[in-house]
Amino acid sequence: MADASVRAPDLDGWLPKPTIQVRHSRRSSADPEALWQAARSVRVRETALLGRLVQWRIPGTAAEVSFDELFRKPPFCVLEEGEHALVSGIVGRIWTLRRDYPKLDDPEEFRSFDTPGTARVIFAMWAAPEGPGGRLSAEVRVAPVGVQGRFGIGAIRPLVAGFNNLIASDGLGAAVRRAEGR
Repeated sequence: MADASVRAPDLDGWLPKPTIQVRHSRRSSADPEALWQAARSVRVRETALLGRLVQWRIPGTAAEVSFDELFRKPPFCVLEEGEHALVSGIVGRIWTLRRDYPKLDDPEEFRSFDTPGTARVIFAMWAAPEGPGGRLSAEVRVAPVGVQGRFGIGAIRPLVAGFNNLIASDGLGAAVRRAEGR
């Protein structure tokens, strides 16, 4: 039976009205602890096209870095962390090819970030019990800051629509296979 005390992170507390919201999850025979440990160990190079897109959008990302490491260091900022959950944020002009992401020192800086012509983005991943195994979930939310931010997000919307399924197939899929020993 699923543990009712294990819940998804409260993403509405970080970005209550995102312009873009993508959520994927994968069920597994592995328990939440195994899923979480597997998810934390997946490296950018192990995620095929998703990994290459991450390296393209965040220049300087090494293929050997794990996603867990990536989401814990600049340009990302850890916003919230639980036993089997991580929520990270990034801000800036995410639609440019330049590394145009201001450094955030703490979660409150993310919450109060309001530079016009930019966006705030959260990346969340968590593992929870489900049936005899577990479920690994990921959610991305994007919210513009100002009118120019809305135009910028409009420019990346086709990328998100075309490639967001890679989160499930490449990212979550790699973690589930690892957790299940496949």
